[in-house]
Amino acid sequence: MKIVLNDILKGKSRIALGGHVRPDGDCVGSCMGLYLYLKDEYPQISTDVYLEEVPEAYRMIKGTDEVKSQIADGDIYDLFICLDCGDAQRLGFSGPLFENAKETVCIDHHISNEAFADHNYIVPDASSTSELVYTLLDDGKISKAAAEALYMGIAHDTGVFQYSCTSPETMETAANLMRKGINGSEIIDKTYYEKTYIQNQILGRALLESMLIMDKKCIVSVIRQKSMEFFQAEPSDLEGIVSQLRQTKGVEVAIFLHEISPQKFKVSLRSKGKVDVSEIAKYYGGGGHVRAAGVTMEGSSHDVINNITARIAIQLNHEEEQDEEK
Repeated sequence: MKIVLNDILKGKSRIALGGHVRPDGDCVGSCMGLYLYLKDEYPQISTDVYLEEVPEAYRMIKGTDEVKSQIADGDIYDLFICLDCGDAQRLGFSGPLFENAKETVCIDHHISNEAFADHNYIVPDASSTSELVYTLLDDGKISKAAAEALYMGIAHDTGVFQYSCTSPETMETAANLMRKGINGSEIIDKTYYEKTYIQNQILGRALLESMLIMDKKCIVSVIRQKSMEFFQAEPSDLEGIVSQLRQTKGVEVAIFLHEISPQKFKVSLRSKGKVDVSEIAKYYGGGGHVRAAGVTMEGSSHDVINNITARIAIQLNHEEEQDEEK
């Protein structure tokens, strides 16, 4: 159910915003877009935004230097707004603020979201959380800075307006944001396409060591801790690798494993459409969208890949059976 911002904020003096661990473009964009709007339109309310360290590429967005990455013990807010987060556990370090808040709101587009806040605005068909945030704001009062943040979020979660989640309404929202005087092409270039030398090196390693499996319907790659140390790379340097793998001709699903500790992997999944990767991620305790999802799994890389591909095979086999029936 759509929320009304004025109603939610009524009587509040302190509010906090937070997004998921390892914030991506939509997470940062939705948090910062709403944060900047609230600072402009509700100056009487003390507003803080909590995120893990914002990746350098996104720091062109105004206000990212005000993001808090630590919480004070016993801090209680009148309202905590959770953005782009499928469950409270994915808030990470800011989770206690959500749990202790007097009232909570969740704005999200993950299909796996089970409406865990007091008030929930969840639209799985939406392109991004940033687009949902836009629908809650008065367009005439959105500043250029807030528009830049929301545009970045929409651009990232639509694969620069290429993914199937890009609706006519998404394009209309992007157009309205551009009318605020933002430089859309610069935002896309600097936050989506531009890579550091280290990012290109680690991408090259991931592509070089990738493998085609499942009759070449699936591509998989693993980056281990020793490679991260060798290239002096950070987890944020891995963003975009799984999407690049997905572009391989003939592939239905891309699987990218990042070793975060011995026998523990962050798994990113991307699909071209025949496989619902959110269903697979949710089966193993993760979540996401039909074509983009993630989960953290333990075991050897072979065990993780075998478990993931077993669930992919079930869906692909079902798809083949349906085609045969037709």
